[in-house]
Amino acid sequence: MKASRIGIALVAVVLLCMSTSAFAQAAGGAGGRGGNNAGGRQRGGNGGNFDPAAMRERYMTQLKEQLGSPDEEWKLLQPKLDKVLTVQRETRTRGNFGGRTRGGSTQDANAQPAQPQSAVAAASDDLRKAVADKSTSPEDLAKKIATLREAKEKAKADLAAAQKELRELLSARQEAVLITNGILD
Repeated sequence: MKASRIGIALVAVVLLCMSTSAFAQAAGGAGGRGGNNAGGRQRGGNGGNFDPAAMRERYMTQLKEQLGSPDEEWKLLQPKLDKVLTVQRETRTRGNFGGRTRGGSTQDANAQPAQPQSAVAAASDDLRKAVADKSTSPEDLAKKIATLREAKEKAKADLAAAQKELRELLSARQEAVLITNGILD
């Protein structure tokens, strides 16, 4: 259990480092700073418009290069990689705590997420709301805890299956590359 938490933390750190590096490169090289805004502060060269699809495409291009995959092979690998990355994302709970976003502002309780929530994220949100409500009974808390644990176990099983499908297509070197990138265990 402790080893899996360490592994998950390691994957998160690797992905964060990779995404930060890719974002800095995309934002204009030298420290990731572009033009000045009216207050004289430096701002990212993309004007604050974050494009997750473009970032994911850059990441996939980097993976293709690291794997040394010709186009024909990539056509087989990419869908399996996409599946693993999607299931990995779905195994995680939300990235903020206590109702505060990364920018520090509080979230609108009625705001809808940009993407559909995974079962793990939805169960985590339900538990978080139940904990915040001091009148939630111990029985309801126990049910929500069980629901979250079940969702996490299913997500882990889905991830293991997706990783196995991907691993079957890889050479030893490619498998090592994906392990070092936190995509495979």
